[in-house]
Amino acid sequence: MKRLWSRIGIRLASVCLLATGLVGGIYLGQNASAEPGTAAPDVLQAEAADMQLLKLRQGAHAAARAQQRQAEGNAAERATAEARSAAAKGRKLEARAIAVKKAAAARKKALENGGPVPYAGPIPSSCNDYSGSRAIGCALMLDKGFGLDQFPCLDKLWKHESGWNYRAENRSSGAYGIPQALPGKKMSSSGADWKTNPATQIKWGLGYIKGRYNTPCGAWSNFQNNGNY
Repeated sequence: MKRLWSRIGIRLASVCLLATGLVGGIYLGQNASAEPGTAAPDVLQAEAADMQLLKLRQGAHAAARAQQRQAEGNAAERATAEARSAAAKGRKLEARAIAVKKAAAARKKALENGGPVPYAGPIPSSCNDYSGSRAIGCALMLDKGFGLDQFPCLDKLWKHESGWNYRAENRSSGAYGIPQALPGKKMSSSGADWKTNPATQIKWGLGYIKGRYNTPCGAWSNFQNNGNY
């Protein structure tokens, strides 16, 4: 009987020890599994933050490179445009210099040969019905501020005075040129080449008409009434 209770006691003690061991193991296992579980979210958050920061830096670098390329492209375009503009201006200046040189040579030749000095200004299309000194007279009359309707009067006036001949001379009075300035040297106020340049004579004549008769038709009316202007 005593042996039976002894065996039962030993078995109970063994069961108790086994149960205690299992409980302890479970407790340790829970502690062991809890620590990694609490640390993992922090690590993941840190890694996510690092990745986001890296992406932001990469985006900033890409934007800076794109801006730099755009600035370089804009600078290149401006430089190209400025170079083209400078080249165009250079061509215009060169063409103008050539035109001035040719005009000076033609003027010199005209002076040597007694004229006429060629006209270098523009002739508007409204004056295309005329040629020679009459075309120059039409252009300069418009430039002076008169209307095109005034040219028939001017045309008649100077046809009677000189036939639009820049070398016309009245030996008895000394009147000279297209407008028959008296004396001819009065026209030097419009240019030193008054003897050989139709344009210089016409400019002086238009100024004289405007100052004295207001319009070419006013001068022509006076000529019809008095035989002179």
